[in-house]
Amino acid sequence: MVFRKLPGVSASGMGLRLSQKFVFLLFLSGLVTLCFGALFFLPDSVRLKRIFLSKTESQPVTVGSENDVREHLKKALEDMMLSRSKTESASKDEKVTSSSNQGANTDTSFDYNKFKKCLLKPPLGIEHGKPSDPQTLQRREKVKEMMKFAWDNYKSFAWGKNELRPLTRNGHIGNMFGGLRGASIVDSLDTLYIMGLMDEYNDAKEWVETSLDLNSNGEASLFEVNIRYVGGLLSAYYLTGEEMFKRKVMVLGEKLLPAFNTPTGIPRGVINLGSGTSWSWGWASAGSSILAEFGTLHLEFVHLSELSNNGIYTEKVMNIRKLLNKIEKPHGLYPNFLSPVSGNWVQHHVSIGGLGDSFYEYLIKSYLMSDKTDEEAKKMYYSALEAIEANLVQKSPGGLTYMAEWRGGILDHKMGHLACFSGGMVVIGADDGAPEKRQHYLDLAAEITHTCHESYTTKLGPEAFRFDGGAEATATRLSDRYYILRPEVIESYMYMWRLTHDPKYREWGWEAVEALEKHCRVEAGFSGIRDVYAQTVSHDNMQQSFFLSETLKYLYLLFSDDDLLPLEDWVFNTEAHPLPVVRKSYEHDFHEKSTFFLSFFPL
Repeated sequence: MVFRKLPGVSASGMGLRLSQKFVFLLFLSGLVTLCFGALFFLPDSVRLKRIFLSKTESQPVTVGSENDVREHLKKALEDMMLSRSKTESASKDEKVTSSSNQGANTDTSFDYNKFKKCLLKPPLGIEHGKPSDPQTLQRREKVKEMMKFAWDNYKSFAWGKNELRPLTRNGHIGNMFGGLRGASIVDSLDTLYIMGLMDEYNDAKEWVETSLDLNSNGEASLFEVNIRYVGGLLSAYYLTGEEMFKRKVMVLGEKLLPAFNTPTGIPRGVINLGSGTSWSWGWASAGSSILAEFGTLHLEFVHLSELSNNGIYTEKVMNIRKLLNKIEKPHGLYPNFLSPVSGNWVQHHVSIGGLGDSFYEYLIKSYLMSDKTDEEAKKMYYSALEAIEANLVQKSPGGLTYMAEWRGGILDHKMGHLACFSGGMVVIGADDGAPEKRQHYLDLAAEITHTCHESYTTKLGPEAFRFDGGAEATATRLSDRYYILRPEVIESYMYMWRLTHDPKYREWGWEAVEALEKHCRVEAGFSGIRDVYAQTVSHDNMQQSFFLSETLKYLYLLFSDDDLLPLEDWVFNTEAHPLPVVRKSYEHDFHEKSTFFLSFFPL
């Protein structure tokens, strides 16, 4: 650009005025850029625009001293933070008063990108949790091969059915899912994804999108549909961000709500997904609901509320907790049967295994999933654990620690395979109880896990084992000797490894891998066995969907580095579907970005 010399103005004078103008314009443009940049660097830019633009509209903008600008920006930020606090408080009150009047299909305004930013670590780690130790890596690859073998055979012989019958090479539908199909597909989504089996994952995703029909009209287990289908779809969405999974799970979640239409709000165990009618299991005492079933909804339902922006799901599960807190508990224990009509216990049978197990699991996991803010869940968990220790935890003559069952004050010295999850449960809560009890909880978790390992005398364990009549962790009844590919012992190995890094847990896990290969692998998949003590193996012809969802996933995590699905960010539901910790992401994001902004312009 050529500047023409103006008449009567010296060249030196013109140069001076241009420098002054340049400096002034540079300062002014920098200030404008900084102020308006805040609209984009800070969250909730609409409110920030109101703060600045309202003043601009009513009075001219003037440039004062640096201190004036600091004070102006400080006041703006303080106003914005106060406005946010008032708005969020009003929003919470509005949700509480209106949630019961809202339909389940409210606007799903969940911000997936914001959710991802609030994870402390990448979900799949830096290198998908690849261990540096060659032997551990080789073992992990073996587990991955087992998953691919189980999946390929399911796809070849039972595609779209709920489970594979590997001996007869056909599919099994069953009556737990009310006409829903593809249980093994939905249960496997996250396992395939974290193992990096992407072709298989994409096949599963396509089937869910095109063939998962939620308009069924059959009789479904509320519990099973929730932990497998709702949990599986939630996990798949959070790991991948695929909106299709969110749409599917919101439709399914709405179909489960009528089960809560009881005088107490305690849901019945069986629901017709088409008509919405519900009833209790015919075998349940006096039409009661089961503790493990109505107590294993909290994690999934909180996330249904998160995704739908509708508090009705959280309201339903919090009502269950409210009733349980109100009623009297014998010796502080929670019996397994509760009437959904009267809200009273039906009989005093207490078990940490079947009928009770995951209720206790979900108390500590609700606390952890809330980013350790759900103090009520924490209090309920540690109170229950104290009662369990006082009444159920026993030591065998051989020195094995186990959890007996309680029948109206009489102990039954039996422990089920299902109760072997409790080693993992106790260890994940060890750091959050009373500080002086931390080591006690670590020791208790290790002792229970050791007992369950001892029940695996053939490296696979029976359905239940006893500690009476001279028995030590042994199934004395033929009806208890079967193994159906259950994950609970391996689940505790994984948690114990993550929180202690004692190498014996990886060795015990590898023993289980070798036993699964030797006793359960057949030509077309994996099958449970009828008697873990028999010299000649008899298979039950069923590849359970939880084998793909839980058993193989926990083994894969056991042989992976801790940054694969880190426990700081993820909580596993009782079907091993990882669900993220619920953080106050908006506030976290706001404070982080405001700190970033103020670091350039300290107040």
